[in-house]
Amino acid sequence: MDTIYMDNACTSFPKPPSVAAAVCDFIANYGVNINRGSYGPAYEMENVVYQTRVALSRLFGYSDCKNVIFTANITTSLNMVLKGLLRPGDHVLVSSMEHNAVMRPLVQLTGDGVSFDRIPCTKQGELCLKDAEALVRPNTKAVIMTHASNVCGTVMPLTEVGDFCRRHGLTFIVDSAQTAGVLPIHMEDMHIDALCFTGHKGLLGPQGIGGFIVTDELAARIQPLISGGTGSLSHSEDVPDFLPDKFEAGTMNLPGIIGLHASLNYLLEEGITTIYEKEMALTRRFLDGLSTIPDLLVAGKQDTEQRVAVVSVSSSSKDNAQIAFELENQYGILTRVGLHCAPWAHKTLTTFPTGTVRFSFSHYNTEDEVDKAIAALHAICE
Repeated sequence: MDTIYMDNACTSFPKPPSVAAAVCDFIANYGVNINRGSYGPAYEMENVVYQTRVALSRLFGYSDCKNVIFTANITTSLNMVLKGLLRPGDHVLVSSMEHNAVMRPLVQLTGDGVSFDRIPCTKQGELCLKDAEALVRPNTKAVIMTHASNVCGTVMPLTEVGDFCRRHGLTFIVDSAQTAGVLPIHMEDMHIDALCFTGHKGLLGPQGIGGFIVTDELAARIQPLISGGTGSLSHSEDVPDFLPDKFEAGTMNLPGIIGLHASLNYLLEEGITTIYEKEMALTRRFLDGLSTIPDLLVAGKQDTEQRVAVVSVSSSSKDNAQIAFELENQYGILTRVGLHCAPWAHKTLTTFPTGTVRFSFSHYNTEDEVDKAIAALHAICE
């Protein structure tokens, strides 16, 4: 039985062939560290890392590549930004659709005197931005918000939120886990102060590499969560105060960065708009097919406007875990079932506590695979 992978919101698969080739070449033929080795191969790899920073700054609309900080993943990035920035007495706003990568650090910080309010969203996952005005307090410091829901795929209006933050003098921090490499993001036009990203989803890179891009003004206010050797200012035991060294202590994940460099080149060649349009065509085909299965309810939006290729469904008569089990064991279709690390999003969508079966598509998926998923759901749910 062939396997059909439909869990790209978790991790994209397959990757472009160039990604594995680049990682393998580095491990087999280089294997060096950077910022430490004063020899040719190390300098060569330093240049690849630099070019990766350049590509990311261009992709995300920021003018200075030194402000690209590499981390292990977007969860690490969000922890570094939130825990390095927020102080006792600070108040922040989030949406009601946030992932635990945002919420768990914030809930932790409430023990230190940080507080938050949730901007409400509709049952389609759409932000009620007008309700945010009443939530702003004198001690409100920031808005932290996902760009698109990992549960239902609804896209948040970053430009409007950025304007809201600018009017109120608030820092704007964005979780781009579901949109980096999928939708256009321009930090400067959208007034984003920190954009957190991960490499292993829409950017089509390996696991274990992510980062954030931060403005100079915000970087000066963030205390490093991790400190140590950087290869720079080795005569001093003080943390460097310049970027990216301030936030990049220790040996970097060079295989991950090299793989990300290859995937960014692939995205540049293919074009993220072309990729997105194919994913939306598959999503539209899937939603049309779901409309013929009365037992299944689609969480959130029923169309392809202002969304990414993430579709969650639940059954009115059958256990969701059983559906996911049968999809894999009888049809080879791999999905994700449960609450997807976003309990409040499910409360907003009225799918808590049972959760959903989530399908998430890549441009590598095919119409035939979508049709097989629809046929499988018909067989399982009717």
